[in-house]
Amino acid sequence: MLNKLIPIALTGLLLAACGETSDSAKPPPPPKNFTAESKGYYCTMNLTEHVGGKAQIILESRPDEPVWFSTVNQAFGFTRHPGEPKDIAAIYVTDLGQPNPDNSWIDAKTAYYVIESKFVSGMKTVDSVPFSDLAKAEAFAKENGGRVIRFDEMPDEWIYK
Repeated sequence: MLNKLIPIALTGLLLAACGETSDSAKPPPPPKNFTAESKGYYCTMNLTEHVGGKAQIILESRPDEPVWFSTVNQAFGFTRHPGEPKDIAAIYVTDLGQPNPDNSWIDAKTAYYVIESKFVSGMKTVDSVPFSDLAKAEAFAKENGGRVIRFDEMPDEWIYK
């Protein structure tokens, strides 16, 4: 009897393994473009009033309503603050290496960031400057000071400066 159950059990396991893919295999939701009504999460000011990098976080619980940020560092702070939602589906930042960065969203986790530069954001604070192209990030850092890092290298002391 046991000899008959083993092949059945193995078949069941194989069929279960062929089922739906996990949520981590789903592609992230695409970025949204901000409008005149889009307001920064922390400052509640209109994003169109600010120059410089911007960010959006799309939550799994609110896929059609991005959380908007008028600076890049605010988005990093959101991801690290223990009181903020953790069901993050995607994080996008504007690519400041593009001619029209407000409509050029890139995956925040693949971007290059210039930090510690003399750049001042639209909120009149220091901010991280995101680029999709390493050469453009390096050129910006050479001209404006600072250094180039990746998403996972962002230091807390820079975010909360």
